[in-house]
Amino acid sequence: MNQNNDLHFRDIVADRFDLAGARSWMSEVCGPHVLRASKPERIQFHHSGNVLRSTSTILGYVQYGTDVTIGVGEDMKLNCYSLSLPLSGEQELAKAGRLLRSDRDCGVIVMPFEHQELTIAGDCRKLQVAIPQAAIHKTLEDLLQRSVDVPLSFEAEMDAVHGGSASWWRMVRHLADELERSRDLYDELYFTRDMENALIKGLILTQPHNYTRELRERLQVKLPYYLVRARDFIQANARQEMYLEDIEQAAGVSRFKLYEGFAKYFGLSPMAYLRKYRLTAVRQDLLEDRSQRNICEIALSWGFSHQGRFSSEYRKLFDETPSMTVQRAEARRQR
Repeated sequence: MNQNNDLHFRDIVADRFDLAGARSWMSEVCGPHVLRASKPERIQFHHSGNVLRSTSTILGYVQYGTDVTIGVGEDMKLNCYSLSLPLSGEQELAKAGRLLRSDRDCGVIVMPFEHQELTIAGDCRKLQVAIPQAAIHKTLEDLLQRSVDVPLSFEAEMDAVHGGSASWWRMVRHLADELERSRDLYDELYFTRDMENALIKGLILTQPHNYTRELRERLQVKLPYYLVRARDFIQANARQEMYLEDIEQAAGVSRFKLYEGFAKYFGLSPMAYLRKYRLTAVRQDLLEDRSQRNICEIALSWGFSHQGRFSSEYRKLFDETPSMTVQRAEARRQR
């Protein structure tokens, strides 16, 4: 395995010649799953790729060397959306009584919360992208400008020849190839962060899902000028002490109108929007920061002076404690 802690991505490479080893490695990448093979003695598993630091998205190439079946369900839930496109060979996804064939013209998405089986042919070498649920959830909420409770559920088949989804796969392939070729541009954090965001946003905008109609309607609506002012003020000054009166003054409207606008367009009160923005910023720092700063110091830098309340709000939003975020990020760095 190669790794470089100074860069904003990290090489990961694994070769395993036993079923348990292959399953263990991919469980760290995608989450718990069942791995079966009719001829396990023939397995020649290889995975190579990169971990993108801002979101912990993993992008790379996978092959097993023999026919295998991956199963996920109620007791074996993935922690990510796993997208794959064969570059050679085929695979087949079974879900809800349907069989979906996947080859170089059609990718598939394995959801983190549904019962599915993915059978991969021994000659299949595929491009795979594993995007954490939290990153998908945050980007969806940013696009919708409101909180969501129902998980995003994509259509499982992804056209790799026509339309926006095909453009997305070409972008992924280009990015994977560039990361293998040159590292100069990708050493810039502000570039790679936007690149990762574009990757996830592009997926949500091009691949049909249960929020597609609402999202299209939302993107056709422009925020009122006073909400743009309030939002920009919050984001530009989120590290500073801030009160509702400050946001009112920046927006230039009455408190009633401000609350009404935030409820309609963001589904939150102004101060709840500020707290959520700060919590998301803390999580971003925990994933990206390689210095010796601890969780309390990072939280304090974003205005959280009460650590117990901060931890409780963080867990409620991200379904994990701050220390779990750090441990998971560190485990991926050390692989």
